Amino acid sequence: MLLGRLREYHRFLFEAGTDEAGRGCLAGPVTAAAVILPPGFTSTLLNDSKALSAEQRFRVGREIEALALDFGIVHIEPEKIDEINILNASILGMHRALEKLQVAPRHILVDGNRFKPYAGFSHECIVKGDGKYMSIAAASVLAKNSRDRIMEALHEEFPMYNWRQNKGYPTEEHRAAIRKYGLTRYHRKSFKIRSEQLSLEL
Repeated sequence: MLLGRLREYHRFLFEAGTDEAGRGCLAGPVTAAAVILPPGFTSTLLNDSKALSAEQRFRVGREIEALALDFGIVHIEPEKIDEINILNASILGMHRALEKLQVAPRHILVDGNRFKPYAGFSHECIVKGDGKYMSIAAASVLAKNSRDRIMEALHEEFPMYNWRQNKGYPTEEHRAAIRKYGLTRYHRKSFKIRSEQLSLEL
């Protein structure tokens, strides 16, 4: 998607976009962010975090943090992911990120197709919303930047897994390191890509 096609939504004043990073990883937290952008916000660089280089994400992340009306970032640790599954942990993270906002959102835009109602506010789920709406893209960038910093720090403790590069995702190198060295306290012990992981308890 061309960067210029990212749209403002603003059906409601103080609309919050929310997204997560690290859902498909074998290690580390799932990180969620919520962002309220000011009306009229523009950026020549903002896009879905997966479409940006690390340097671009860092630059636009600083821009978002400086200009956003409000933002919140939350990490849900592997123990909690193992307890409630990755989908529910992702939604919990988004709820907690919304709770950190000092500006109360009037409406919530959620990346993806599953969410639980939050605090009585209206919400919309938008598949691939991080490539469509600026507030969701902004949340995507902040979540990715924050989680990457955590994984780079954890790499110093366990360099054999090369989390500095793979950020905990299931690369062949990461899987080979798990076979050789076993699991750490930062690995998701119950994490498997299977249908049970996509259940949502309402």
